[in-house]
Amino acid sequence: MDTKDMKVLEPWPLFGPGAETFPGSDERPEGTICVDWQGKKDNQMIDVLPNVVYQSLSGEDQHFHLIRPIDPMAMFMPDAPKPKLPLVVYVPGSAWHRQNIWMGLDRACYFAAKGYAFAIVEYRPVEVAIYPAQVRDAEAATRFLLDHAEEYGIDPDRVAFWGDSSGGHTVVCLAVEKPEMAKCVVDWFGPTDIGAMSYYPSALPHYGSDTPEALLIGGKDVLEYPELAQTANPINGITPEKDLPPFLIMHGAMDNIVPFNQSVRLYEKLKACGKEAIFYRLENAGHGVGGFSSDEALETSFSFIAKHLKG
Repeated sequence: MDTKDMKVLEPWPLFGPGAETFPGSDERPEGTICVDWQGKKDNQMIDVLPNVVYQSLSGEDQHFHLIRPIDPMAMFMPDAPKPKLPLVVYVPGSAWHRQNIWMGLDRACYFAAKGYAFAIVEYRPVEVAIYPAQVRDAEAATRFLLDHAEEYGIDPDRVAFWGDSSGGHTVVCLAVEKPEMAKCVVDWFGPTDIGAMSYYPSALPHYGSDTPEALLIGGKDVLEYPELAQTANPINGITPEKDLPPFLIMHGAMDNIVPFNQSVRLYEKLKACGKEAIFYRLENAGHGVGGFSSDEALETSFSFIAKHLKG
């Protein structure tokens, strides 16, 4: 197309007065398929801030990934006020070994698409630091996020904790110890009373000096050191007098890694102390499989969190 006789146009205003007069294009080459999107809903775009270092301890950096919704026009308005998004602090499980903190990305994207900031948090593995290092790390990551709330577009008054397996243990411990930090807690199939795991069916041993439970407390067999094992039991911190956030607990009835009874103990203690708790028993579900990736599980968790983080 020859442009030598065409007039150079001044840019239209991107926003504000005059922007509404932008003429658009009236070109329709033969064969063009025209679709009118006016009034239709687009899917929410999301942004990923990977590998943010929130602290450096035990000779290593600890990270989180932050997944959040983004306005595609925001890149043109760097100084525009940022939204205040509710925040989910999510700790993926790993038997307290080193995590893959990309696990949970599907959940992060699900929540980000619904307008939430979602942080997937790394803790120090037991090979580097024993309990309560993992709880301290989740606390430090949360405080870092809140200290940078304006930068990240986070509402510091709307925070939820969520964890699965050993990550569930971590967030439950933190919520019981620091209940003011979260408006609600989601615990998926997390261990609680690690000294009692050996008394229920499991495909893995939970006693001995080299089990994940033993490594958590410094390589001590939980049956030989029951008092030490109880220091890592968040149930002991639940009392009628303590003001705790609401809990949503999910556990597979066929979990052959973390016995179902671990969540029963947590739920029964919460209810006995008059705390708000909802318990879902997933029939025929295993350890994170058989329903935990379903739309129903995600929607149930989202509805619970949304209820307690509503603006």
